[in-house]
Amino acid sequence: MTTNNTKRKILIFSTAYYPFVGGAEVAIKEITDLLAEDFQFDLITARFNRKLPKVEKNGTVTVYRIGFGRPKLDKLFLPFFGALKAKKLQRENGYECFWGMMASFGSGAGYVYNIFRKISGKKKIPMVLTLQEGDSENHLKYKWAGLINLSWKMALKRTDILTGISNFLLRRAEMMGYEGKKVLIPNGVHVDMFSQIFSDEEKQKIKNELGKNEGDIFLVTSSRLTRKNAVDDIISALRFLPVNFSFIVIGKGEEGQALQKQAKDLGVSNRVKFLGFVSQEEIPKYFSACDIFVRPSRSEGFGNSFIEAMASRLPVIATPVGGIVDFVDDHETGVFCAPDNPKSLAEAVDLLVDDKALKEHIIHNAFDRVSTRYSWKHIAREMKEKVFDIFAK
Repeated sequence: MTTNNTKRKILIFSTAYYPFVGGAEVAIKEITDLLAEDFQFDLITARFNRKLPKVEKNGTVTVYRIGFGRPKLDKLFLPFFGALKAKKLQRENGYECFWGMMASFGSGAGYVYNIFRKISGKKKIPMVLTLQEGDSENHLKYKWAGLINLSWKMALKRTDILTGISNFLLRRAEMMGYEGKKVLIPNGVHVDMFSQIFSDEEKQKIKNELGKNEGDIFLVTSSRLTRKNAVDDIISALRFLPVNFSFIVIGKGEEGQALQKQAKDLGVSNRVKFLGFVSQEEIPKYFSACDIFVRPSRSEGFGNSFIEAMASRLPVIATPVGGIVDFVDDHETGVFCAPDNPKSLAEAVDLLVDDKALKEHIIHNAFDRVSTRYSWKHIAREMKEKVFDIFAK
């Protein structure tokens, strides 16, 4: 076991962190928890809320929150105030490398600090950048007059090792001119948690809560309710499916109200149940009461929810976009439908319901793939051996 005095030290930069949770934040927590025996991890992030402490220990990570508790201002000032904080922490701890999560305001603090060091004639701190973004090409090119696209290019030029959660994101970086070392490190899943077996009594309790009767087929999705995740297409697809098909929506987001209105306007609101936010620990029990996981994404960097469903032994319907093709093979570990095509989605649902042999084939292959390639223990080991160990002092 490594003592506190000899632990290797890494400073992480992330625009958001717990209690604000997305795939990137989960990845940081899982990897740092599993590597805590040998590493000291500190993290700089935006404060976003005045009630949050400026410094706290969150799990195995010491979190330093920067800003005034005002989201827009905190995000904009994070690259500069975060760089000043990094200067102080580097002087105190002597980190062997920086780890930036996504080409964002948060990781920008690490790059700004290295620019300061270069100006003062000091050697830069090696920079690892992890790409987690699921945004479309149009979002990168045109959002904020192309500033997001520009920030990517500037960050990539100053990155020593690039990791991406999908081959899609690594190829995108190459197209933007990145020529350095790159490593595929996908996100992971708690296989044991999502594959747990629930008793018949527990399943029946959830079915009663959801209003599921004998003969009903429940589709389910878990995602942020944003346009890119195409929850609207699933609602539209209900028009092409029999009335015993319902749709369970797990998650919150800016499109929540619009989606509820859409369901009402299409006359299917009695077949769509919005559960809102559900904790990771609770999601498996809802999955156990459902029949098919559906997410016809318009763009996707990776998609943790897919591998969570696969670990839960739910057959998956997806679109062949972005990083999804890394783990979904059509008719092998899932079924593809066409993007922006509710009728194609309904046809994929019919296929899985009618062809039980195909459904079981997909469930078996998908679980086998997830349990061998995507456990968090495997992912953390890959991050240590293929990335952090390169900077070992």
